[in-house]
Amino acid sequence: MTSRRTKIVATLGPASNSPEVLEKMILAGLDVARLNFSHGTPDEHRARAQLVRDLAARHGRFVALLGDLQGPKIRIAKFTDKRIELKEGDHFRFSVTHPREAGTQEVVGIDYPDLVKDCGVGDELLLDDGRVVMRVDSTTADELHCTVLIGGPLSDHKGINRRGGGLTAPALTTKDKTDIKLAAELELDYLAVSFPRDAADMELARRLRDEAGSNAWLVAKIERAEAVADDETLDALICASDGVMVARGDLGVEIGDAELIGIQKKIILHSRRNNKTVIVATQMMESMISSPMPTRAEVSDVANAVLDNTDAVMLSAESAAGEYPVEAIKAMARICLGAEKHPTSIKSSHRLGHQFKRCDESAALAAMYTANHFPGVKAIISLTESGYTPLIMSRLRSAVPIFAFSPNRVTQARVALFRGVQTIPFNPLSMPADKVSQAAVDELCKRGVLEAGDWVVLTKGDSYHGTGGTNTMKILRVGDTLV
Repeated sequence: MTSRRTKIVATLGPASNSPEVLEKMILAGLDVARLNFSHGTPDEHRARAQLVRDLAARHGRFVALLGDLQGPKIRIAKFTDKRIELKEGDHFRFSVTHPREAGTQEVVGIDYPDLVKDCGVGDELLLDDGRVVMRVDSTTADELHCTVLIGGPLSDHKGINRRGGGLTAPALTTKDKTDIKLAAELELDYLAVSFPRDAADMELARRLRDEAGSNAWLVAKIERAEAVADDETLDALICASDGVMVARGDLGVEIGDAELIGIQKKIILHSRRNNKTVIVATQMMESMISSPMPTRAEVSDVANAVLDNTDAVMLSAESAAGEYPVEAIKAMARICLGAEKHPTSIKSSHRLGHQFKRCDESAALAAMYTANHFPGVKAIISLTESGYTPLIMSRLRSAVPIFAFSPNRVTQARVALFRGVQTIPFNPLSMPADKVSQAAVDELCKRGVLEAGDWVVLTKGDSYHGTGGTNTMKILRVGDTLV
């Protein structure tokens, strides 16, 4: 069994299409495969999802599938010659009426007509993730007239952000609504919503997900300035989701790179406090798109997120289009393990001083308190139907591995994203009630996790049907007669 607690999300794409490469990625430590709906056809996503499941099953691994909705990425249209070069001081216009295929050195069409309404004189527009910056000098009914502050190349379909946020595009587009139905068809485990502004956007996504017949957990990608404007908005957005992603590309552009890491740490902390999973994403191993080794800065970036107790770190272009997708996963796994050897704390103050709302939450937190304070405990076993009990357990800092024993395929895949949680297929209904504890402990002994004399904490419910049934915690010693 792996000892790595932090999980690895990797985006699939042309570089990871072949069964040979994908198999190596799974064996290197891939925990969650990301299908980016901004690229590729439905048939390509179907094929990738099936291949991931087939290869993972062949190796006894549990890999969750995450579909990532494109969202309302606001983009320029196209240039006659594909790209232009802008210099500081140049004048440039964004036009609602200019032909979409005929951008020039002076003007380009835009895919989002409301950009003109949303912007005013003095606003700064950031193009291509902030590589080109312009100031709005004047506006008309259908154009923005700008001066280039930071020049550089600009090519077809590059994204536009407004510094400080405030663009009004709705979070879910027509394409997203079609892709939510695709996610239901593919039985994806997670669905990431791009550019939500607030809890209402996530509530709409949840309604559309339910109507499509999907049970994917919803991940809010935090990438708009409005989403982190104050703690109240951030916490409401987190609570309306099942998990969050720190999407540092657009977020960094909107709030400025100086603010980014402080906000990242806040999002991780608030997600864990609210019992949600959290993924840190964007440029974590960017140099490995074309290099077999990460930079020291990238090593530090991944390790920093691990020390803040993120559930997962994510690869984007590195695994989707880079030259070294397998090496990137191996490097990430190595860095995670290294950082986990030096935790800032293995004790937790999580929810101390809070009242617990649910019986299973109480049992989960009691189990973690016991495991962290009784040195003989080598593992925690959670007999779980939905995965909720190990989710709560994994919110606490701990060095003790958590094993989610579940008969459900959905739960087995879902917990692949939870920090410090590993899946073991196990059906307590297939054996007499007084044999369940012994069988569960035997399973970990067989896998070399436990040996005679070790202690183990086990949580379960009197009934194994439905969510929220965990009401029992046992402290067991390996080698004793267990019931």
